[in-house]
Formats: sequence, C-alpha cells, structure tokens
Amino acid sequence: MNAAVQFTPAGHLTQNWDLRKPGVTGGDGVVVAQSLEAASAGCGILSDGGTAADAAVATALALAVCEPWNSGLGGVGYGVVRAPDGSTASLDFGPVSPRRAGPGTFNLAGEQSGDIFGWPRVVDDANVQGPLSMLAPTSLAGLGLLHERYGRLPWADVVAPAIALARRGMARDWFSTVKIAQMAHYLRRHPESAAIYLPDGLPPVGAEQGNPTFLRQGALADTLARLADDGWRSLYEGPLAQLLLEDLEEVGALIDAQDLRHVEARLSPATLHNWQGHRLFLPPSETAAEQLPTVLDLLSMPGARDADWFAALATALLSAVAQRRNEADTTNTGPETCTSHLNVCDGEGMVISLTNTLLGLMGSAVVLPRTGILMNNGMMWFDPRPGRSNSVAPGRRPVSNMLPMIAELADGRIIALGASGGRRILPAVTGALCDMALHGMSAAESAHAPRIDVSSPGVVVADRRLSRDVVERLAGIADLRVVEHATAPLNFGCPSILVIAGGVASGQPDVMTPWSAAIAAAAKE
Repeated sequence: MNAAVQFTPAGHLTQNWDLRKPGVTGGDGVVVAQSLEAASAGCGILSDGGTAADAAVATALALAVCEPWNSGLGGVGYGVVRAPDGSTASLDFGPVSPRRAGPGTFNLAGEQSGDIFGWPRVVDDANVQGPLSMLAPTSLAGLGLLHERYGRLPWADVVAPAIALARRGMARDWFSTVKIAQMAHYLRRHPESAAIYLPDGLPPVGAEQGNPTFLRQGALADTLARLADDGWRSLYEGPLAQLLLEDLEEVGALIDAQDLRHVEARLSPATLHNWQGHRLFLPPSETAAEQLPTVLDLLSMPGARDADWFAALATALLSAVAQRRNEADTTNTGPETCTSHLNVCDGEGMVISLTNTLLGLMGSAVVLPRTGILMNNGMMWFDPRPGRSNSVAPGRRPVSNMLPMIAELADGRIIALGASGGRRILPAVTGALCDMALHGMSAAESAHAPRIDVSSPGVVVADRRLSRDVVERLAGIADLRVVEHATAPLNFGCPSILVIAGGVASGQPDVMTPWSAAIAAAAKE
C-alpha cells in the first residue's frame, strides 16, 4: 500500500525542545492528576488520614475549579476501585440522555460538522453547545457514592479544599488563556460564561511578571459550600437542586426535576479481562473497555518496541476504529475534547482510577448563573439523525471513549491507568499498558517515549521522534501523519499512570499537560 505521509511543515515546530515531566514515589499514597493544585488537595486529604477514595473525591472536586474546561460538577464519568483486600469494583456515573430528548430534538443543517464524531451538522451547533446539548450532571453522584462506600473522613472535610480553591479562583496564566480562547466563540454566546471567562470580551491573560492572578468562577464557591453542608444529594433534591432547575429552565435545557431525581451512580464488580498473564479490571461496556480486549488480543508478545511492534499495534487499533465506526455510524475524530483522569493510592492498599468529563472542551459552554456549574455537552455523543444505532432517544446511554482501568501485572505490579483526549484515549491507554506490561518499561519511560495514535479510520498519527524505519513501516499500512507531540494542538491522548510495586507507589503525570503533577503524601509518623 502506497499511503500518503504528511510531515510537520519544515521550519515550524510548536515546541522545539526536549521536555521532561517529573514523577514521584511514596509509600504512604500518591495522587496523579492533570492539575498540581488538585493533586495537592488530594494529597492533603491522604495526609489527614483519608483513604484513596477520600483523596480521589477531593481531587476531582478541586479539578472543577482548577481545570474547568475538562471536568466538574456538570460532568459525567467512570472509575475502577481496588480495595485493600484485592477486590475490585466498577464505578458507573456515566451519561444518560434527558427523558424529553427524542428524534425531533435537533434540526439538521445539511452539511458535515467538525465535531469529534463527525455527525451531520445541527442548526446552530445545538448538540455541541448551548442548553440542548446538556445531559444530567452525574459526576457528584459518582463521587458521593465513592465516598460513602470507601471513604473515611467526613464529607465536608473532603469538599473543603475545593471550596478554598474556588474562593481564591482559577489561576490565570498562558495555558488557561489558550484553553479559554479555544472555545471563546461558544462562550461568548452565553451571558454568565462570557462574564466569567471573557472579561471585557477577551480571554483573561495572567500577569507577565510578579504574583499570579486568579479568576473567580461565579457562584461555584457558594455551591461547593452548600454541598459541604447539605451533602452531595442536595444537587439532585432539595434547595440546591431547585436553584439548578431554575437555571436549567431559564436557559432552555431539556433536563427537568425527574431527570435529576433519577440520577444514580452504581458500583458493581469490575469487568475482568485476562491477557497474557495479566489481569485487567475495566469499567462497563459503554466505554472504550469494550474495544480494549479486542485490540490487546490481536497483539502477540513483541520482541522489541520496534517497527514490527508499532505496525502490529497500528493494525490492531485500525481494526478497532473500523469496527466502532460501523457500529456507531461515525466518520472522523474532529477537534479537541476535554476530560480529566486521576489516579490515587493510599498506604493501606486502596487504588482508584477515575475519569470525569464534560465531553467537549468547556462542555456546553454554558455556566449556570445561580450555581456556577459549567454543564457538559454530552448530547454530542448521540447521532442527531433519527433511526440510527446511536440516535437521540429518551433515557439512552451512549458509548463513550473513557477508559479508567486497574491492572495486576504478571510480575506483581499494580497499575492504575487512564487518559484524556477523546478518541485518542484508547490508543494512549493501550500504548502505555503495553509499554509496562510487555516491554518492561517504567511509568516515566512510557510517558516520555514517542508513540502513535489511531483514532480515525484509515489514518495513523506518528510522533516525529519515532525512528525512520518505524515511520516507513507505518506508511505502508495506512495514511500516515507525522506530527510533533505538543501541548497544543493535541495530537495524542494524555495518559496518567500510577504503578505500585513492593508497597511503593510511583506516579507519572502526562508530560504535555502543563499543569499536571504527581504528588506523594507526607510520610506518617
């Protein structure tokens, strides 16, 4: 096959440097997250005697403040838990469409869209942004259930770090400017969103020198304080729920009181997949966990991380993408998505792998004024055309790309792994898992190694750092795009890795996420 090869244009690289991201080790617990401040919040909870579940909840709530374009109270997600006794569970707080959604919810515009799934375009992009794009926010139900089942500290103590961060506000620097600017065209359509994220009509810019500045996110701090006092269920029933419903009605969302009352999270035995002597514990099949075993089972034991290996990996991923396209009637990947993944372990043997998302970058782009909640745009998961396998329907659960997992490797190591990046998640998680399980690499070695992505039919994206023989081999099996691994644009998924061996945990955050960090809990006396 003589496939096309697209190289990064000569003379321009977004990041002309050799970038390193530090990891950490610790015996009393480690938190890995896409924000250093959120990871620090979780580690503080561990140091105060909390479990990994307490720390995961604190970290996820802090991310609602520190990384609002990716996840938050308005999101949805999945997780996997490994208890100290070795038992595992899947945490399901996945997306569900509103009961008032149906075939007539969206009007087609008669052209192809540029969204991440390549559906036909909807008039006014109403399935991508705005009130009709929202699904009920299930994240808090998932975090609440996680805390109830596996937590130790009082709920209010676990919420407290997020409240403190929200009172201060999100840090303003070049990275926040980039992320907000990417979605300014949608944010400007919604008054509260524009007031918060586009002061004076422009993305906020941090100080060029001196002390950092911060951006307050409307009523978010007050909402977190209410949740600390009244409990997580208050978002779905009670005075806080009433504020949320008033917001939703005012902006014209489909979500109503019945949708909120029916929000639930579930804990069930994690799905076990045995693979080459390793035990993988996965979330429900509505995630990329349905594809991962198929991809892995197509891979034989490699001799090395060489051209043959990358060709086999690309071929397996291409097969998975083609199958998923046929099942869901999708055509391409489109622009950047948003998701937060975090991993936590404590000194008692509990391990958490948790993915939380708003789906699109900045979700629906709608901040609800009475609550300060930035809502998801989960309706984008559905095909807006009636009569398809994944069409809009009341109470329907779409298939998502999230893939939190925990693995028990044959050599005794325990791995918590996941990623952000939309359809790039499966290739990122698969690659990192194989690096450690098959190639014997450490978390740090995997995170810094060149990689490939296969998330569009018939296309392989290759890291420009790969050797020429690898690139030439990949060019023989698919259309090949050779790109740089950069912060922006996002060409690869962003894996977050936690490895436990001999009672010592090693955490490695994504290298290209500027704010990401792994933090080790202070040793207990």
